[in-house]
Amino acid sequence: MAATTDFREAVLSARRPVTLEGGGVSRLAHVVSGIPGAERLPRALLVLLENVVRRAATDDDAVRMASAVVEAGTAGAAGSEIEFMPARVLFQDFTGVPVFVDFAAMRDAMVERGGDPLLVNPRIPCTLVVDHSVIADVAECPGAVGENQRLEAERNRERFAFLKWASRSFQNVEIVPPGGGICHQLNIERFCGVVTTDALGAGEKDVACFDTLVGTDSHTTTANGVGVLGWGVGGIEAEAAALGQPISMLVPPVVELRLTSSLRPGVSGMDLALTVAQLLRAEGVVGTIVEVTGEGVATLSATQRACVSNMTPEYGATATLFPADDVTFDYLETAGRDSGEMAFARAYLEAQGVYGTREGRVYARSLDLDLSSVEPSLAGPSRPHDRVSVSGLRERFESAARAGGRDLAERVEVEGVGTLAHGAIAIAAITSCTTATDPAMMVAAGLLARNAVDRGLEPKPWVKRVLAPGSHATELLLERCGLAEPLRKLGFFTCGFGCMSCIGNSGEIKACLKPHAAELELTSVLSGNRNFEGRISPDVSQNYLCQPALVVAYSLCGTMDVDLATEPVGHAPDGTPVMLSDLMPTADEISAELAAHCDASLFEEGSRGLLEGSETWRSIPSDQSATFPWDPESTYVRRAPYFEIARPQDVVEVRGARALALLGDFVTTDHISPAGSIAKDSPAARYLLERGVEPADFNTYGARRGNHEVMARGTFANVKLRNELAEGRVGGWTKDLLSGDVVPIFDAAESYRVAGVPLVVVAGKLYGSGSSRDWAGKGPLLLGVRAVIAESFERIHRSNLVQMGVLPLQFLEGEGAESLGIRGDETFDVSPVDLSGGLPASPRATVRASRPDGSSFSFECVVRVDTPMEGAFLAKGGILPFVLDELR
Repeated sequence: MAATTDFREAVLSARRPVTLEGGGVSRLAHVVSGIPGAERLPRALLVLLENVVRRAATDDDAVRMASAVVEAGTAGAAGSEIEFMPARVLFQDFTGVPVFVDFAAMRDAMVERGGDPLLVNPRIPCTLVVDHSVIADVAECPGAVGENQRLEAERNRERFAFLKWASRSFQNVEIVPPGGGICHQLNIERFCGVVTTDALGAGEKDVACFDTLVGTDSHTTTANGVGVLGWGVGGIEAEAAALGQPISMLVPPVVELRLTSSLRPGVSGMDLALTVAQLLRAEGVVGTIVEVTGEGVATLSATQRACVSNMTPEYGATATLFPADDVTFDYLETAGRDSGEMAFARAYLEAQGVYGTREGRVYARSLDLDLSSVEPSLAGPSRPHDRVSVSGLRERFESAARAGGRDLAERVEVEGVGTLAHGAIAIAAITSCTTATDPAMMVAAGLLARNAVDRGLEPKPWVKRVLAPGSHATELLLERCGLAEPLRKLGFFTCGFGCMSCIGNSGEIKACLKPHAAELELTSVLSGNRNFEGRISPDVSQNYLCQPALVVAYSLCGTMDVDLATEPVGHAPDGTPVMLSDLMPTADEISAELAAHCDASLFEEGSRGLLEGSETWRSIPSDQSATFPWDPESTYVRRAPYFEIARPQDVVEVRGARALALLGDFVTTDHISPAGSIAKDSPAARYLLERGVEPADFNTYGARRGNHEVMARGTFANVKLRNELAEGRVGGWTKDLLSGDVVPIFDAAESYRVAGVPLVVVAGKLYGSGSSRDWAGKGPLLLGVRAVIAESFERIHRSNLVQMGVLPLQFLEGEGAESLGIRGDETFDVSPVDLSGGLPASPRATVRASRPDGSSFSFECVVRVDTPMEGAFLAKGGILPFVLDELR
């Protein structure tokens, strides 16, 4: 909208900070509640409004961007471009290591250009939590946690040494060593504050602002549950933010999720999260911010809210923001926040007009959910939003098994166990930030275990049981409640403090099942947030998500081919059937345990020594040199060639490209980015073997994310990838159109590179769904991919492609590879995309596809370079060269 004089004056007035007081704390603050239209904005947009008013480089920029936010918000629509500057960045180690490797490479590049390497330095607080590298190699025994931590340190010593160097050499970097917990749980327990101070204030660090963040993991949205606006971005986007570069974004539409009533007894936060994921995926909220309102909000604990917010990536939204209210601040104070700071935060939110829920906000649309309608649920077999009730599980499992060609009448004789049917559970894991964050769900799991032990139930010997608490406070709570011991009696010993099974770090399945992985339709059950194909274990076909108590219950059954609504979990020693209803604790029992044991002392004791690390961590040597001393023999940390291969060009065009892959719908970043174990016959394994690394020491792709050579070789190597060019082979295979052979995708890419042939990827709907993985953008670039042509993109991955200098093109509505007759053996020419003016000069590009028989056809695509800032990135060859030029 055209800013009126009154609007402009209000924005300029908000640019002048005023003094706010509360709880004995006094700080300057930019109050934006007086800007016309602010009273009608959703809370999320008011946070963005304050951000652009405070951080804009000039008054004119502040007025322009404030106008964009207010215009979009009061119209309930998407808006134009703004520049958002988060208060801090959160990293986990898998995605964080390559970011700091890039920082180190950028320092080298700065030296080569004659500049000061210390200019390459994070300018806002960066917290990295080492939580993704611990593997459940050892489980179900008292020494599991110590042995797994020892193995983690051995495997990752080079990475850990690099991280220690980064924490000492770079400013504003805080690292939580391995064994501390999961980054998202620690974020809400330790680091979220709702209100913080402006780290870029140039001497004005006492200027208060909303606590906002971006993180290099999709589930950064967990923080939304305590009223902190944050979301997952790719590693390269987080790098730019850390270096003080704002994130270019379009003002998102905000969808209201209005909650009524309250959850019924026995219904958990996970049940609600799965229900919300199903609802919002069906309603189509990709790219929006969901704001939760209504009378039902007050009935949810802060950690139940966090559980719901954690699942945001599973329906494609940017964030799912709950209000900051009395419930929020009670939790934060219990978790150890200073009471004076919290009182000031309340005063700040009240001054901005966003404390609690308020009427009169404008939303793009509103959805309703009656909390009393939520039922105990699971999700699976391969997508987090495919919710199913406990009573519907058997039908869901059997339908998926038949679709995979299984004969459900088959039985397999398993040595030492007996005869097993399809559906046998290979892994049962209590893991991940989704549920371990919520004390009530963890207590419920412990109470169910105690009830099961009391009734004489025993675990099934073929089920591998994993317990990975999200923080030491979680384990301490189980100990204080006397519930750790019954869990151990059922085989749930703590294996480590990290993500584990949720990211595929389950370790090997039981030896008795391993030889039968191909014969049996094996399953897993876990309290995580992701269950994509091949993610939990390459040996497991179906994966189901649910609350921790149900994980314990199903581990006792030993199969997912069961209806626990009508069938027993097991039988007591006297033969009496024990039903799920006999084992599930009551709401009063859970509340009594929490009231007695979940207090401030729990979090204080649980976080003691969090930043110090183990003796092993402390013994790892590191220095504080300005540039990193790269080890040419390292197979973990290597300087990537992004600056050398960048293609600065105002006009982007692709000529004579071949298709590296022809893919279908819902190709996730798990399919693209290397993850999990390194197959012994893969190009990555070949690389490691050539450098003297034995198979036992391969570790995982995640642990080797700092080595671009390994990661490029693992790109598109997912064992479940279905590529139409692979002539029926499933996995990381494609046809090398130069030789006619079906080969590993990396080998084909190398063949094209030697021949000087650029590459494209052709895909269907929702390309790049799932986790925010920077290697899903970096890997294709290193393989020589210049453009991706898809029917639609998930938000984060599309931006990551642009940031790495890869052109995203979207088929016109109703068109795709099938309708256009694309077979994948064509040669592709993309018409020039002029970026000299920021945004593409034309919103469309023409693609000409030439077939081997000499015929050709053309089709138009939408150029998905959505903002002028993205155009600037692509014109520089990617965000890293762009930022380096800005720093010089």
